Amino acid sequence: MLFNDIQPTEKRKNFRAALQSGKLLKFPGAFSPLSAMQIEKLGFEGVYISGSVLSNDLGYPDVGLTTLTEVSQRGRQIARVTKLPSIIDADTGFGVALNAARTIQEFIELGLAGCHLEDQENPKRCGHLDGKALVSAGEMVQKIKAADQSRKLDPNFVIIARTDARASEGLDKAIDRAKAYIDAGADVIFTEALQDEKEFETFRKAVSAPLLANMTEFGKSKLLTISQLENLGFNIVIWPVTTLRLAMKAQEDGLKHILAQGNQEQILDKMQHRKELYELTNYERYNSFDQNIFNFKLK
Repeated sequence: MLFNDIQPTEKRKNFRAALQSGKLLKFPGAFSPLSAMQIEKLGFEGVYISGSVLSNDLGYPDVGLTTLTEVSQRGRQIARVTKLPSIIDADTGFGVALNAARTIQEFIELGLAGCHLEDQENPKRCGHLDGKALVSAGEMVQKIKAADQSRKLDPNFVIIARTDARASEGLDKAIDRAKAYIDAGADVIFTEALQDEKEFETFRKAVSAPLLANMTEFGKSKLLTISQLENLGFNIVIWPVTTLRLAMKAQEDGLKHILAQGNQEQILDKMQHRKELYELTNYERYNSFDQNIFNFKLK
């Protein structure tokens, strides 16, 4: 209820074990704690917290304007409501290697199971846009080493190294960076903006560590299916912005209907019912704390 029975240390232990299972772990993006609860209810293996979604939800573009405080607290709000492991987008680590080290410690204390750090320069931009600038591989290696050393609070915290090198340096350089990042202490590699199934296959053959695939819409990567990614040997797939895009489109359509028709009577079937919402938020279970909270029948 207020907090899950499964402690963050157990979530991290379970996540690390699942990475070695050989199964593809499916992590939809959660734009709120409530959406994370729905992701768990539907049977997914984990929750992803997108930096882009967090920025957009605050009304900003995804250009590194959010702070560690904003990101970590939102991460905590989402991670605490689900038994699933939550991984969060740490952008560039909010600064240099020292900042990355503090970022990892904050995430561990706030209940996250893992995060990814990327090798872009600040100000960063969405991984599927052109014109990205990267830090040197050496600078990113130092950041990963600092992150690795700082997770002594819980060694099961998973560090994911993201490289955006495919777009600006080519596939071979992206593979070289990935190998260097593994040597520095990264557990998982997230290579951004691979273009087609062949590139995903090439990357898988070249890199021995667990791999994360980003299946974001309207980007540079072909939208591969779960079966395709399983056959390619990928370990995690994220759909970072899908839930937000679905929600925003549904909201837009519904509000347009109200303006045109005058009320929402004809679109009730497109809404989550009050009963379903109460079930998701465990309304009845809270009655055990106070008999006056839930003293009515749902119709």
